[in-house]
Amino acid sequence: MEAGAMNEPLDLKRQLRHLYKPDAKTPTLVDVPTTRFLMVDGVDDVQGPVFAASVQALMSLAYQVKFGAAKRLDLKYPVMPLEGLFWDAEEGALAPLEAARHMAWRLMVLLPDAVSREFVDEVRAKVAAKKDLPRLGDVRVQSFTEGASVQLLHVGPYAAEAPTVRRMRAFAAERGLEFAGAHHEIYLDDPGRAAQEKLKTVLRRAVRPKNAR
Repeated sequence: MEAGAMNEPLDLKRQLRHLYKPDAKTPTLVDVPTTRFLMVDGVDDVQGPVFAASVQALMSLAYQVKFGAAKRLDLKYPVMPLEGLFWDAEEGALAPLEAARHMAWRLMVLLPDAVSREFVDEVRAKVAAKKDLPRLGDVRVQSFTEGASVQLLHVGPYAAEAPTVRRMRAFAAERGLEFAGAHHEIYLDDPGRAAQEKLKTVLRRAVRPKNAR
C-alpha cells in the first residue's frame, strides 16, 4: 500500500475494496497479502469484560494514531473496520471455530505501512496519560499473512453465521480446498447502532489444498 504524496488521503477502503466489500450472494476466493495491524489478543467470552476492554483500547489507539498521523505525518487515512480472529485456545490457532471449547481471539485494525511502530508507541503514551485503558499496553503492531482465502458477506446476527460458513466450506470443497486458519470476521457495522438483521460482517477463512498437511 503506497501512500503516494503525503498530502493526499490514503484511500484504503478503495484500494482494498475486494477484501472489505465482498459479495453477499456468492463466496469468492481471494489472495490476502501480508498486512500490518494494530493487534491485541485475549481468552474470554466475547460478551466478557476482557473482550470489551480490548476493543476499547484497540479502537481508542487506532483513532488517536489516525489523528496524530494527519497532524504530524501529513498522512490522512480512514480507520479501517474492527476485525477478529477466533479459535480454540486448547487446540491452537488452526482449530475450527465450530469445534472450539475454550475461545481465544485476536482483535485487529489495519495500520498503513507509513505509520511506524515508534509513532504508535508515542501516541500510546499520550493516550495512556489521558485515559485509563487497562489493555492499552497490550496492543501491538504486527504483520499478518492470510494468503488464499474464501470470503463471503454475512448479513444478519452474529449467532446466525453457521449457514454462511457452510456455504463457504462447500465452495472451498468444490475446488479441492479445505479450511486452514482461524475464523475471521470483519465488522462493517456497529452492533450498537445497526439492527441485528441488517448487520454486515465479512466472514473469511484461509484455505489450502485437501490433504496438504
